[in-house]
Amino acid sequence: MTETDPIAVPSGQAVTLIDTIWNEPGPAGLTFRFRFLTPGIAAGGGVDYDTAFADMVALCESYVLPRVAEVVPPPVQVIVSLSDRPVPFGEADPDATQYFEAFSIRDGHCIWEAF
Repeated sequence: MTETDPIAVPSGQAVTLIDTIWNEPGPAGLTFRFRFLTPGIAAGGGVDYDTAFADMVALCESYVLPRVAEVVPPPVQVIVSLSDRPVPFGEADPDATQYFEAFSIRDGHCIWEAF
């Protein structure tokens, strides 16, 4: 699989990696951000928040965990974000639909951390 190949998620929506950011500090310490393009979350795209949340959990478990497993020191937190269009990190786009969820990693699993 290359970084531009679609990533399988429970909803079946099209998901590809936009980028990974690890050089911006997070509120709890070392934070990795995995940003995904998911056009299905756009208004009228058919993927609601609950469905997108299940996809974010799946992305954390199946995509993020293998990529941070050997990182030393391990990240304190990972943030999985979905966006219906590419938006530069740290910039606002009022026309974009975006979802963000934070997870800690414990015992080889992603644990949801409510913002």
